[in-house]
Amino acid sequence: MSGVALAFFGLSALATLVGAVFTVLAVNPIRSAMALLLAIGGTTGLFLGLDAQFLAAIELIVYAGAVVVLFVFVIMLIGPDASPAADSKAGFSRTLGAVVLGLFAVVTGFLLMRVGGGLHPLPPSRPEFGTIDSFGRELFTRGLVPFELTTALFVVAVVGAIAVARGRHRGEERAVEPAVKESAP
Repeated sequence: MSGVALAFFGLSALATLVGAVFTVLAVNPIRSAMALLLAIGGTTGLFLGLDAQFLAAIELIVYAGAVVVLFVFVIMLIGPDASPAADSKAGFSRTLGAVVLGLFAVVTGFLLMRVGGGLHPLPPSRPEFGTIDSFGRELFTRGLVPFELTTALFVVAVVGAIAVARGRHRGEERAVEPAVKESAP
């Protein structure tokens, strides 16, 4: 592996890790979405380094072009400063989630060590495996229903975000109107 390829992999991995960490740690949801975009860009670089141009293009089109934009639209509908009320249940559920994740990681590590063994060679693949033609044939024959269900899921998510945003704004208008009427002489 050449020095340029090693630097490319290193910078792509660094961008992915930095973007992932800032996605989780950012207080502002817009900055979190932009950090997610950085992580997706780093992952795209890793795919390019592995000579998987089709996956890199799909990563950019689907995740950076659609999912992150959808997140930003939902953030703008709900409001970038909207945050849940601080209560003891939030702290408890975060702690419980961290404990469950830790237990899952320990059990998974234990099971992987128990299985042991080395690398298992993969059977040879057909020459057309992984090409755009075979991927398209698979997507639009056996994978058509899951593909369409994913589209429906995105539409439901957008409609739900709009319904939540409209319901919140209507409640705020009702709460403001009586106060304005009482102050009038």
